[in-house]
Amino acid sequence: MKNKIKKYIREKIIAIYETRFATFFFKQKGFCPCCEQDTLFIARNSWLRDHFKCTNCGCIPRERALMKVIKEYYPNWETLAIHESSPGNRGHSKLLREKAQNYTETQFFGNTNLGDYVNGVRNEDLEQQTFDDAMFDIVVTSDVMEHIYNPEKAFSEIQRTLKSGGAHIFSVPIINKHKATQRWAKKGSDGEPVFLFEPEWHGNPIDSKGSPVTFHWGYDIKDIIKEYTADECEIIYIDDLNYGIRAEYIEIVVQKKNVK
Repeated sequence: MKNKIKKYIREKIIAIYETRFATFFFKQKGFCPCCEQDTLFIARNSWLRDHFKCTNCGCIPRERALMKVIKEYYPNWETLAIHESSPGNRGHSKLLREKAQNYTETQFFGNTNLGDYVNGVRNEDLEQQTFDDAMFDIVVTSDVMEHIYNPEKAFSEIQRTLKSGGAHIFSVPIINKHKATQRWAKKGSDGEPVFLFEPEWHGNPIDSKGSPVTFHWGYDIKDIIKEYTADECEIIYIDDLNYGIRAEYIEIVVQKKNVK
């Protein structure tokens, strides 16, 4: 509780500072891959990852990078079967929801039976999905994989649901870079996180208390995915102001299911 209060106070102070006193300002004309329009990207905070926004649709750099990679790897994405876990209401999620002809969105509602629907959204746990094998051409997650407890199960389950030649395309903050991946929290007997280091929480659109950070990933995420799935994996780094893509922790990971 004490940490949550401190976090709340810190966020309020930052918000006031940004509104009244901030001197940082950065803008760039370009084309947004998410709203598919010429636009102006603006940041009023030096932390570009969350503040370098499209003035048309409000999306942020990692969402634009994710959509750009989807379009480059699967130009026919609008016709494909796509599963997105924990989507938001802007950026690539909004575009996929509106234009993909076979789009399935899921959230994890802890107190609901897996496979059931809550307000039209299917309840799924990435570690134990109820989908049949080989259902999707693309699985999308955006800053989700740092919140799972059992990556061996999640990556394996995602692979199981992919068609041959399909891909899991996702953003995840690769904080450790060239250092080994660290487990940051484990699951306690009561289902609550047991942090091994300083507690970290990120926002969660369906849970006001947020999502606990369970892993600090490094570039060895490629090796970890291959160990669990035997799939090849690529880490893509984009720095392209023409698309408003410049930020911290901007890498996009592509886990592609081997063609059989």
